[in-house]
Amino acid sequence: MKKIDSQSNKLLTGVSRRLRLTWALFIALSCASFFGCSSSDTKQQKAQAAAPRAVSVAVAQVQKQDVPVYLTGLGSVTAFNTANIKSRVDGQIMQVNVREGQNVKQGESLILIDPRPYQVQLEQMQAQLFKDQATLRDARLNLDRYTALIPSGSIAQQQVDTQKATVDQLDGQVRTDQAQIDNAKLQIVYCHITAPFTGRVGLRQVDPGNIVHAADTNPMLILTQLQPIAVIFTLPEDQLQTVSKHMKGTALEVDAYSRDDQTKLATGKLLTIDNQIDQTTGTAKLKAVFDNQDNQLWPNQFVNANLLLETRKNSTVIPTAAILRGPQGTFVYALKPDKTVEARNIVVSLTQGNITTITSGLNPGDTVVTDGQDKLQTGSKVEPRNANPSPAPNGRNANGSPASGTANKTSTTSGTPSS
Repeated sequence: MKKIDSQSNKLLTGVSRRLRLTWALFIALSCASFFGCSSSDTKQQKAQAAAPRAVSVAVAQVQKQDVPVYLTGLGSVTAFNTANIKSRVDGQIMQVNVREGQNVKQGESLILIDPRPYQVQLEQMQAQLFKDQATLRDARLNLDRYTALIPSGSIAQQQVDTQKATVDQLDGQVRTDQAQIDNAKLQIVYCHITAPFTGRVGLRQVDPGNIVHAADTNPMLILTQLQPIAVIFTLPEDQLQTVSKHMKGTALEVDAYSRDDQTKLATGKLLTIDNQIDQTTGTAKLKAVFDNQDNQLWPNQFVNANLLLETRKNSTVIPTAAILRGPQGTFVYALKPDKTVEARNIVVSLTQGNITTITSGLNPGDTVVTDGQDKLQTGSKVEPRNANPSPAPNGRNANGSPASGTANKTSTTSGTPSS
């Protein structure tokens, strides 16, 4: 019995040992697998961290289009004609026939001053003329009688000469009376004040019933011609020769923009250049004329005048934001098909607003980076995001307003870009 129990104990002990060895082996294999996977993941993460990341950039395409060249100057709207309506006679205002702000035509009645005193003067002058004409007729008849008696010797020559002088004096008096009559008629005309040209009536300065005088300094009202209207603006003296050259044989177009340079108000034509240069500023005045049918321009209004000098046909253009300048010249980052970039030298011909015309370095259809260049070098991997809007064909923003820096600039620099 004891021998059987001893054998059973030995058997149980062997089984326990095998189970413990099995569990130990399983645990060891699990730990080795775990640490092996962790090591593999760590290596993969390190490899990913070491790989270069793509830089997010904005891009735009190189285009071929017509580029207008503008010269921009600050200007002021000036009325084509302005009249301070004053009285040329003394008298009482009987009627004001226009309203403030009314548009009137040339010859239309504006103000009526009491003409009755001058009508009375006219009648008096006409009566005096009638009287002097009767006296002149009598003197001429006497002169004819005296002249007829000369051959008979019954009258002295001196008496005839005296009578002739009397006739001449009376004739002069009649002419004086006629001149006074014409003057009285003119005063009556002055009582009826009419518009000297077609324009707009300003604020009224006097009311009916007031007495006005020819010596008054303040006008009764101001009449301003708004259609057409003029804009006087300035340009640097260095640009006058170019403007004068382009003026020959054609009328240059001028656009008037609002004070904030965002809204186009009107389009007109360049009329002339002033005959002298302002030595204090080094600028010259130019005058443009606008039809102003919609009354967008008002006298003394400040505007930005954009003179269209010329249009360069089929020019290669890129956004101005794409241009970089390094120690050795002007360059851009061009996007390659594999989404990497390379630096390319370019030659700038003209910068006009938000677009730049180039003469070499890029071809239409190429893609250039317009934002994020500070993180790039040749060979950098990039991820293009929403492209910038294509350059407007007139060198202005999408809403039609001029971009900042609309003065034209030319450059002929070239060189090797820095990496």
